Amino acid sequence: MHKILTKWIEPYVLLETLKKECELIKDFTFDGFSKNNIKKEFLNLLQNKNYFGLYMKNVNKFYAFKGNIDIEKIFALSACDYENTNDTDEPFTMIDMGKAEASFINL
Repeated sequence: MHKILTKWIEPYVLLETLKKECELIKDFTFDGFSKNNIKKEFLNLLQNKNYFGLYMKNVNKFYAFKGNIDIEKIFALSACDYENTNDTDEPFTMIDMGKAEASFINL
C-alpha cells in the first residue's frame, strides 16, 4: 500500500529523517524527457524485499530506500495527514498535480 502525504514537511527534513532510519539505496534524477524511463527503473528496483520509494513535490528525483519504518510514527502523522492507495499511479499523479507533498511507494 502506498501513502500519499498531504501534510507539509520540509523536504530536507523528510529526506534526512528517512536516511537516519533506513538505508538510501539510490536516488534517480530525472527531467521532463527522461522521467518515464527513470520511473520504470525506479519501480523495478522497488520490487526488492523491504524496499520503498519516496517521491516529493518540486524535487526531480525518486529515492529508493531499504528498511521497514512506521511513517505515521516517525513524522507524527494523523489520519488526515495522508491517504492510502493501492493504485501505483496515484502517488505520482498527486505529486505532479501539486495535491500532495510526498508519496511513499511500497510494491
